[in-house]
Amino acid sequence: MNQYADIFQHMGERAKLASQELIQLTEEQKNKILLAIAARLEEHTEEILAVNELDMKDAVINQIPTIMLDRLKLTTERIQQIAEGVRQVVDLEDPVGCVLDVIERPNGLHIEKRCVPLGVIAIIFEARPNVTVDASVLCFKTGNATILRGGKEAFRTNQCVVKVIRDAIAENGVNPDAIQLVEVLDREAVGTLLSLRDYIDVVIPRGGAGLIQRVVQDSAIPVIETGSGICHTFVDETADLSMALEISINAKVQRPSVCNSMETLLVHQAVADQFLPMLEQAMQARNVRIHGDETIQHRVAQVIPLIEDSYATEYNDLDLNVRIVDSLETAIQHINQYSTHHSECIVTSDDQAAAEFLNRIDAATVYWNASTRFTDGFEFGFGAEIGISTQKLHARGPMGLPALTSIKYVVTGTGQVRG
Repeated sequence: MNQYADIFQHMGERAKLASQELIQLTEEQKNKILLAIAARLEEHTEEILAVNELDMKDAVINQIPTIMLDRLKLTTERIQQIAEGVRQVVDLEDPVGCVLDVIERPNGLHIEKRCVPLGVIAIIFEARPNVTVDASVLCFKTGNATILRGGKEAFRTNQCVVKVIRDAIAENGVNPDAIQLVEVLDREAVGTLLSLRDYIDVVIPRGGAGLIQRVVQDSAIPVIETGSGICHTFVDETADLSMALEISINAKVQRPSVCNSMETLLVHQAVADQFLPMLEQAMQARNVRIHGDETIQHRVAQVIPLIEDSYATEYNDLDLNVRIVDSLETAIQHINQYSTHHSECIVTSDDQAAAEFLNRIDAATVYWNASTRFTDGFEFGFGAEIGISTQKLHARGPMGLPALTSIKYVVTGTGQVRG
């Protein structure tokens, strides 16, 4: 028997039991506990920062990339922001119990379509302690028990944060197993977690393409794919080039480590000679490394030659592929070939070109004359998000609270039987 089977089965059983208790909580009860979590996070700031510093030291020793270090690092201000994010979840409408539709049948049956929790959600993510809190509170608000498996780089921080959350839940008389942290750091143990179909209803991976692909391939449990983002911007021949430049800068530079940042810029050949010098100057000033083929190398002074996987690479850094295309059709073909179905943008003044792009591009979010950086639950008005789904079933795009629910049909009769 797998050495981790008993550990994970016990976690699954406890989570299932906790989920039955959560489903009976009122919105008022859940909000009271969320406020207690926010307060406790602030009260334990020094303790959290102390263990986070230990995680940071180990990460530096292990030569974790600088961008990943930034994701891992907590400060007093960041903890305050995380706590404020919890309070914002309190203000969001709880979808659980919401009646989506009512059907009155000729035979007298009264049918209600209601939102209900998914049940038990496992979330597997990398070194981002804020995800530990975000995932916990969003799932708790929607009545879902949660099993968290964070990256080993943030283990001490996650352990401390989860203890703070569990203590707040327990002090309010609710089963703290509503939130559990996997404390087995062996990567092979993830496979055992992904086999718990009897206990876990959904798995949500948050991280790089490698993590997501592994979960999708190995899971016996339904998966909601999130996060991986090879996002494109296409500067069409009728684009306002000043607008195109500002959008390109924002999409690449504003926060390059996140999934909705731009990785490839496509430029119509009709405006390439005019636009590329503008782009080169702006990107050099912001330390962006341009990758391109010979046509780009002839127009831009410092270019890193493309390699076989360049267009399929999510850099999450100040690197940008640039390609000249001869038509809208070629741009659409390129994007649909290399897209991870996250966020794609066209900059154009041509209504027909925009309509064709928006209709034919296969992505969760498509943009006309706006940066891909807006693909975010908060920016969409959903409040906090559990992730950005790049698949098509159940949820797609920024996943707010409703995406963490399923439906149940509640049928009321007066003794009807089917003839």
